[in-house]
Amino acid sequence: MLSGKNRNTLPSFHIKVVVPKPEDKPLPISSSTPPNFPEQQRRLFTEVLELMNRHGIPYVVSGAFALQYHTGIWRNTKDLDLFLAAEDVPRALEQLQTAGFETEVCDPVWLAKAHREGYFVDLITGMSNAVITVNSEWIERGSPANVLGVPSRVLGPEELIASKLFVTFRERFDGADIVHVIHGTRGRLDWDRLLALVGDHWQIVLWAMMLFHYIYPAHSDHIPRRVWDDLLGRLRAELDNPNPRAHFRGSLIDENMFAIDVHEWGLANLIEKQRGKREFKIPEGTQEPAA
Repeated sequence: MLSGKNRNTLPSFHIKVVVPKPEDKPLPISSSTPPNFPEQQRRLFTEVLELMNRHGIPYVVSGAFALQYHTGIWRNTKDLDLFLAAEDVPRALEQLQTAGFETEVCDPVWLAKAHREGYFVDLITGMSNAVITVNSEWIERGSPANVLGVPSRVLGPEELIASKLFVTFRERFDGADIVHVIHGTRGRLDWDRLLALVGDHWQIVLWAMMLFHYIYPAHSDHIPRRVWDDLLGRLRAELDNPNPRAHFRGSLIDENMFAIDVHEWGLANLIEKQRGKREFKIPEGTQEPAA
């Protein structure tokens, strides 16, 4: 309790009101309403898809179009996300450059880009932390679909979830997309395939399952009991037999938020090691960076 002496000497507080700048992008709100793509953007995206089909370049569409296919949720986007095996990216960039796009390899571990008229095509070959890699099976397992009227394939639900498991940054979090895919498919997933994609990183799948159960407790049956039993059994075994030499893995989640662990506390930089052992990279030097 404050004494009479201190009652009138409380510290003052200043509230800072942050007014959004006009150029700040509004946060996305989930909706089933299709975005009204500008005609220029629609034409550009269809041109890219038709170009890929015409030249026989294996790809599968991810991003907003795959999310809508599996969940019914639309998201406005200026990017067309295509997943390819790394060895197919140089040919795709060559054809896109011929079609008037500026192209660049942004990161040989996972990303190349092409852009024209303010719209972007992302050519993605895996996750930035190099834990998950795209190969031809991702394309073969894609779901046939018409994307903006062009016959294509969209990323399968298991691969779509896998592609989002490590998007857990401070500035971007794809957890809602993951649980929406489980909900949208009613859990009719190849769970063994999903676990094979993540390998030793099964804990991140268990974490996503817990998030789903928290958000949709009435639909716990969407995740087979055998999957719960398997992963909870693995967790229990690790808790009963902790490994004091187990690697710190924070940088695989967000290397910026866990930078202090590496640079000041002396823990291993696992993302650096993981990226260094990536076998199949986009060949560097195939395209000069865009001006």
